Amino acid sequence: MGKGQAAKLTANSLKNLMANYKLVISSLRHALRNFTLLCVLCAFAAGNYFAQENTFIQNSSDFLPKKIALEEALRSRNVEQKRDALVQIRNFQTQEASRIAVPALTDKSEIVRATAVFSVIFLPKDEALRVLLPLLTDKKELVRREAAYALGKVGNANAVNALLKILQKDKMLDVRAACAIALGEIGDISAVSELIKILRKKPSTKEEFVRRSAARSIGQIAQIIQTNKTKVLTPENFLPDKYSYFEKPKYPNYVETFPVFRDAKEVLILTLQNPKEFDDVRRESAFALGAIGDDSAIAVLRSNLDAKDYYLAKICAEALKKIALAQSMLENKNDK
Repeated sequence: MGKGQAAKLTANSLKNLMANYKLVISSLRHALRNFTLLCVLCAFAAGNYFAQENTFIQNSSDFLPKKIALEEALRSRNVEQKRDALVQIRNFQTQEASRIAVPALTDKSEIVRATAVFSVIFLPKDEALRVLLPLLTDKKELVRREAAYALGKVGNANAVNALLKILQKDKMLDVRAACAIALGEIGDISAVSELIKILRKKPSTKEEFVRRSAARSIGQIAQIIQTNKTKVLTPENFLPDKYSYFEKPKYPNYVETFPVFRDAKEVLILTLQNPKEFDDVRRESAFALGAIGDDSAIAVLRSNLDAKDYYLAKICAEALKKIALAQSMLENKNDK
C-alpha cells in the first residue's frame, strides 16, 4: 500500500470516526430531551397527585366510604397493605380516622407498629398519649424511636416524664435522640435540666446527634415559652437585615424569671466556645443562646461572627439581634 492510499484510508477513518461521534452526540441530546420531558411529566403527575391528596385530606367526608376498606386492610396479613392503609389514615388528619389505626399499634410486625404511631397523632392529646406511651418500651428500637417522635408531634406535656426516663436509660442512641427532639417540641421547661446533662459530657462522635438534639431542644423550649413559636430554623433565613423579623419575647429578663436557663446558658456558652465540639452542636447552641436572650452570651456570639462556618456566623448574628431586642425591651421597662 502506497503512502497516498494510506493517507486516504486514514482520512476516511477519521471521517467515519467523526460521523460516529456526531451520531453519539445526537443520540445523547435526544435522550437528554426525552429525559427532561419525562422529568416534567413526572413533576406534573406528582403535582396532580399531591393536589388530589390534599383535596382528599381536606374533605373528611370522603373518609366514610373508605372506612370499611381501611379496616379490612389492617386485618390482612400483608404488611405492605397495612402500611398503605395506615398512610391513607394519617393523610385524613382526623380523630375518626386515627381511631381506626389504634389496633395496628399492637401488630406483630414492627414495621406496622412503627408506621401506625404517626397515624394516631390526630387523636385528642390525652387519648393519643394513652395509646402511644406503651410503645416507648417496645422491644424494637425502631418502634421506640418512632413512638418518641410521635409524642413530640402530639405535644402533650404529660409525656415528658416518660420521655425523660427513656432519654436516661435507653441503650440505643437513636431512641435517646428522638426523646430529646420530642421534649423540645413539647416545650415543657421541666425537661431542660436533663438536656443540660447531655451537653455537660465530653463530645463523643457516637453521641453527636444526641448532643445536637439536646442543644436544639433547649433553644426550642426557650423559644416556645418566649414567643409560642414551635418551629425552629437555624439560621432562620438568609435575607438582608432589613427583612429580618424576630418575635418580641414575653420575658426580657429570662434567666431571672426561669433560673434553670441560667445553668443552660452557661453550658451552652462553653459548648459554643469548645473547638472540639461538633459544628451542628455549636450551631444549635448559638440558636439556643439567642432564644434565651441573655446579654452574658454577647461576647461569645460576637467572636463567631467571622467564623469559617457561614451557618454558625449567621446564627450568631441572629442570636445577637434577639438579645438586643430583649435588652431593649428590658431597658424600656426599667425606664417606666
